Amino acid sequence: MKLQYLAAMVSFIAIPLAAQSTATLVYAESFRQGQTQVVEESFEAKLTPQDPVYRERIKDSHGDDRYLLSILPRIPEGDNKVTSWLVKLADLRHPIYDNVLLTSQQPSDDPKNDPKDALWRLKPGALEPVPASARRIIKVDSFYVVLQIKVYHFTPPDSPYLDSMTVEVEFSNTDPRKADGSQK
Repeated sequence: MKLQYLAAMVSFIAIPLAAQSTATLVYAESFRQGQTQVVEESFEAKLTPQDPVYRERIKDSHGDDRYLLSILPRIPEGDNKVTSWLVKLADLRHPIYDNVLLTSQQPSDDPKNDPKDALWRLKPGALEPVPASARRIIKVDSFYVVLQIKVYHFTPPDSPYLDSMTVEVEFSNTDPRKADGSQK
């Protein structure tokens, strides 16, 4: 009897662990639909409260600076600690578009309504609409932006305050879901 109970407990624990080991993929399309492609590249952004901002110019397929990728800290009003980071992709030719990663020009105030509205918000937490380990793919014009939180750390561990985050960023002109075999 004890052996059956132990086997049942092990399988009960193993199922959620197995499910957590594979990264979730969340896909959305920007409100921007056009023909622009970019120079393909990938890099990691290492963020801390001491170095909280990351910026990278992204070139179009002609080699011209076309976009500005920014990863900016989110600090609650009246506080000085980072609770999340926000990713923005500004179109340098059309300054009115300060974040083409949005699915709508009028984003929802509550991203819990639709996780696709929250792909550019890097906020780890059990109650967040997009899991921290999710591979976030956003199609903009005729290219794809892939964001994935690789590592993050809270200080203290049970607080909402982040003391570090590493984000992998990839720009591709081909659908990365095809490489995964998970295109929807």
